[in-house]
Amino acid sequence: MAGLREAQKQMTRKLLLSTALELFRTKGYAATTVDDIAAAAGTTRVTFYAYFPSRSDLMRALIGELNELLERIASPTHGSTARDLVAVVADGSRQAITRWLLDISSRWDTARPYLNAAFEAAAADPELRGLVDAWIEEAIGDVEDGLDQAGRFTPESRHTRGVLAIAQLDHAARNWTRERWGTEREQLIEVLAESWVGLLGSGSEG
Repeated sequence: MAGLREAQKQMTRKLLLSTALELFRTKGYAATTVDDIAAAAGTTRVTFYAYFPSRSDLMRALIGELNELLERIASPTHGSTARDLVAVVADGSRQAITRWLLDISSRWDTARPYLNAAFEAAAADPELRGLVDAWIEEAIGDVEDGLDQAGRFTPESRHTRGVLAIAQLDHAARNWTRERWGTEREQLIEVLAESWVGLLGSGSEG
């Protein structure tokens, strides 16, 4: 019986999260209230608050789901880490970078609602702004870790290179569609990989 109750609790939690994500996608984070989420999920605000102390806490949980989708795990040095990204940057070859970018871009359609909700939430909610900024900085830290492992480029330039590389990736992940940009995903990745090789790659040092 206890196992059934726990399964039901997990189902309710997942329903609240998926309902909120869809409302954030269609209405926007700022325009979506706790009552909206509870009603759309077929429950009450009392039930909502039994799972999440606030809308901000629900957004934190969605960012946790995004980390799972992107295979980011806890890091002892900078919050979360994508080990594959660290390894690819350390490798630095165009082949490895292109392969990783193709893999991560195959998840963009699924990740985009999470990403857009997180960035909109950060703009509307000071409590979440630091969280989202730190999340981006964690990805930049992965790039730095990879460059540190490879001993590539001057140490003082590695963070800047990470900032530029992740900014390109984030912009494409949140905004690219074939219809809007007039280019196929594979063509986009070729251009992005070329840029990353110039910023991070093993053949780009003079």
